[in-house]
Amino acid sequence: MKIAVCVSHVPDTATKINIGSDGKTIDPNGVTYIVNPYDEFAIEEALKTKEKLGGEVVVISVGNDANKETLRKALAMGADSAVLLKDENQRDSFGIAKALAEEIKLQNAELVFFGKQSVDYDNSITGQLTAELLNYNSVSVVVNLNIDGNKITAEREIEGGKEVVETSLPVVITAQKGLNEPRYASLKGIMAAKKKTIEEKEAVAANLFVEVVEMKKPAPKQAGKILGSDSSAVSELVKLLREEAKVI
Repeated sequence: MKIAVCVSHVPDTATKINIGSDGKTIDPNGVTYIVNPYDEFAIEEALKTKEKLGGEVVVISVGNDANKETLRKALAMGADSAVLLKDENQRDSFGIAKALAEEIKLQNAELVFFGKQSVDYDNSITGQLTAELLNYNSVSVVVNLNIDGNKITAEREIEGGKEVVETSLPVVITAQKGLNEPRYASLKGIMAAKKKTIEEKEAVAANLFVEVVEMKKPAPKQAGKILGSDSSAVSELVKLLREEAKVI
């Protein structure tokens, strides 16, 4: 079985972000980039599936040379091969899905894993878009997965609870925290990853539907006000909430 894992190279959530000079992108200076945290669950599930059922795991990413760092980590964890779909330009979710879908077709992968979302734009739709372009089944926000031949049983999170669904291969699974505990790359795996070649291809062209026109930081918080310490302050509080904060 050929198993594909699609991964993103994203800024560390602990990194301080500044807006670039163009006002449309972030300033990369001083920014630490990491494997998208949700994608680590996807990688781990792919590796567990390979260990249980056999097959081969290929990791795929869309972006520039910096994405190789993320692909190397996936290789060090145990993936067999990696593909970088090169594009120096910013893509929307559809553009990324288009490039991934074309490569997945070439890889002839029937089982595809994504993280449920990337922590940079948080759109949570790339996996589902890719499934639609491939005409694959899709189950999102998965926290438990069982594969029995061609049958897929997945438990997924929904608002207020969980549901269990059944589908079949080929399928795209988007992984949620709790699906597994991602492994650490061993020293042996890190050394082996250095010897593995990352295949580089130009990402296929795609029409983009979303354009970033401006990025800006949230307005700084205003200083707090102390109106009083007893019930006499209630009327003033209500007045300010209505006239100044406009929340009531």
